[in-house]
Amino acid sequence: MADPVTARAPGRHSARELIALLADDSHDDSHDGSHDGSHDGSHDESNKSFRELPYPMREFKTNGPLSWQGYDASRARAASRTGEEESVVCGTAYIGGTPAVLIAFEFGFLGGSLGERTGDRLESAYEYARAHRLPVVPLVATGGSRMQEGMLALTQLQRVARQSVLTREAGLPQIAVLRDPTTGGGWATLGAGADVVLALPGAQVGFAGSRVRPADADPAAYTAEAQVAAGAADAVVRPEELRETLALWLRLLSADTVGTQTRGAGTVTIGDARSTEAAPPPSPSSPLSPPPALGAAPLPTTGWDAVQRARSPRRPRAETYLDAYFTRRAAISGDRCGGTDAGMACGFGECAADGRIAAYAAQLGTATRPAGYRTAARLIRLAERLGIPVLTLVDTPGAANDADAEREGAGAAIADLFGAVAAARTPITTLLIGEGGSGGALALAAPGNTWATPDSYFSVIAPELAAAILKRPEGEVEATADQLRIRPQDLVELGVVRGIVSPPQPS
Repeated sequence: MADPVTARAPGRHSARELIALLADDSHDDSHDGSHDGSHDGSHDESNKSFRELPYPMREFKTNGPLSWQGYDASRARAASRTGEEESVVCGTAYIGGTPAVLIAFEFGFLGGSLGERTGDRLESAYEYARAHRLPVVPLVATGGSRMQEGMLALTQLQRVARQSVLTREAGLPQIAVLRDPTTGGGWATLGAGADVVLALPGAQVGFAGSRVRPADADPAAYTAEAQVAAGAADAVVRPEELRETLALWLRLLSADTVGTQTRGAGTVTIGDARSTEAAPPPSPSSPLSPPPALGAAPLPTTGWDAVQRARSPRRPRAETYLDAYFTRRAAISGDRCGGTDAGMACGFGECAADGRIAAYAAQLGTATRPAGYRTAARLIRLAERLGIPVLTLVDTPGAANDADAEREGAGAAIADLFGAVAAARTPITTLLIGEGGSGGALALAAPGNTWATPDSYFSVIAPELAAAILKRPEGEVEATADQLRIRPQDLVELGVVRGIVSPPQPS
């Protein structure tokens, strides 16, 4: 017979059941953080690394701030049913060896709604995370703001948004897990506002809950799967894979920020509840080395030879380079503006050569769509906030130029990526691995730190199009390619790329 905790629908686990599924067993380091004048939780989590955080005690008048008839009785029934005093449980735990602040919503307590006491707990948890340089993992299951507290409940969203922003500015990652349901302000702050958004299969996810959306609305649009397709969430993760997936993300995004950090201003130690001053965000690291070439070593003899080799289906593509460069990696998806692009791979990984954590944005050989540029810009800005170096792989015939691409804001999306690369304070290393088609390729390239493989080319315009614009016959396309000086060795001579990478040396 299945264990009742694991047999229950995954989106409807209680807060503590989900914590128990995710948290490591007890760890040597202390995370209780209890201090005088605050509640420290009464639940026994001795067999797990989870330690509930203290939180302020807010006194309410009878039936809450609005004197809502029956509110006290509703809270009492919810407490009796769930064993909780509020709709959220906050604490620290290790997941896969990485410490984090967990914010777990208890949907059984008034639908996981947010009230003033919920806001108190959330604010306290974020402050603790910044003081001890811990990532934040919201495990969201909420119907939104609590009606019985009116506008005072709604304004908790502003408190949460501010805490999220302050945590982001401190260079700490936020990884949200969307459970069933995640709607209203909880989705619009703790969920959609996170750096990485994971969702459980079939979870109801949307700003409009089931009782307030139009009667004829397509219910499929309000699901985790729909949010991933629309670029608002990164991935749907099966319950049995959630712990492993979270552990990987925490490892990749927290390796240089978690725990005891010495950064000029002093040392902040996990579990020292007396320390309330957040350490500064991570400093930029040194640039990554470009990957070695994985294709043929000889350089092309002519410009057209370079084009043909770059377009060859036998040439190694970005996925091959990423697999060789990283021992493990995790992908982000979506531009957070309603779009995705299967031709742009973005994410974070652990470098095989030295174990460093790096971000990557790689074109996969197709015409890049606006959502792809916006996703890459999102990736670079996140890596910058976390002090993680970036690797970009250029391989595209150019930006998508169809009517839909124009309607989706192609020019603005390319401009956004140019700006993200230009403003980045974290080092970016670029390798041209195939086609470098005009500005749609250049937008992903690092000025002054771009390298090329022998089977690549970079051009202001495709040779065929250049010949057409110049009204040259088809037979002059190859000569035009030579005139454009697009071979890797030409690019080095022109100062466009730093050098040509060689195949790896046999060990």
